[in-house]
Amino acid sequence: MMLLYPDKGIFLYGFNYKLGSVRRDLNQLQTDQLLLGTPDVLSALGYQYTFGVGKSETLMSLAADPLSRALPHAGDLRAFVSQHCGAESAVLHYEPNETDIAARSRYFLGELMRELQLDHLPYFCSFASGCAGFISLLVVAGGLLSSSSEEGSTVCMMADCAPPGVPHNMLRERILGSDHSSAFVVGRKRSGYQLLGIKYYSSTRTKIPFVEIVRRTVQMIQELASSLHLQLTAGDVAIHYPNIFPDTWKMVTRYLRIPRVEHVTDGMAERAHCGATDSVISLAKYHRGAEGRIHIVVNYGLGLHLAVCVLQEKANTQSIGGVKAV
Repeated sequence: MMLLYPDKGIFLYGFNYKLGSVRRDLNQLQTDQLLLGTPDVLSALGYQYTFGVGKSETLMSLAADPLSRALPHAGDLRAFVSQHCGAESAVLHYEPNETDIAARSRYFLGELMRELQLDHLPYFCSFASGCAGFISLLVVAGGLLSSSSEEGSTVCMMADCAPPGVPHNMLRERILGSDHSSAFVVGRKRSGYQLLGIKYYSSTRTKIPFVEIVRRTVQMIQELASSLHLQLTAGDVAIHYPNIFPDTWKMVTRYLRIPRVEHVTDGMAERAHCGATDSVISLAKYHRGAEGRIHIVVNYGLGLHLAVCVLQEKANTQSIGGVKAV
């Protein structure tokens, strides 16, 4: 599926994030029985540390911080959209013997809005997009703005943490994750990045070969650029990848053959993979106020989903937002 927005005037700004407060290295994860397999497999890929929620933290408190800091950038706020990779993150915890359906359906975003005393605003939740959640949020928020005659903005929020005692890594995929939350604004203010287009692919397979991921990603980027009449080989381009499969993304960049390209995998050793928040962190960090510079964001997540979006950097940096690691 391809979605094009070059004439819609949709912009992304107000990027904020926060990670769990407990920092562990691979050996500590193994000692705490939070690691499947051995540390050497993950360290060979470049992973060193991960962040998890502390005893005094909850996913709710983790998410409240970046959302609160994104709200001042929203202006005339019209809606919220949230995204979670883990099922445990989408609904607040309830006891297995709970019989009250309302108590079993305390949706995370609704509870977070209540805690922040926000009401009378539509809110939506994206769940089944895994770590491709950043772009799945853009699909929803972009649709809201494209279809509405109102000039207000939508705040997007992502939040996930591993359930207590659950390992922080995926053994077969060789992925190490961190507990995270982030938020940003999708609106009409000419700031941050302009959304130009999205290309989205999904498969019900349980695994896609890496060679196919490379081929599809290259093809999706090229088709999207062609539809947007962009000459990637003639410009300055940054490609943002998630902190997984580093060798796979290096092949994608190589096969695209873009002379002036910045290959972005940011903080893989220091913070591991932060789900959909990876994109928020790198977009905030690599915004330089270079008017017209093209940024391509690649997402891959359980489901399975592969998605790319094309953004154009705006010179105005006042509303790009702040970032916070812990």
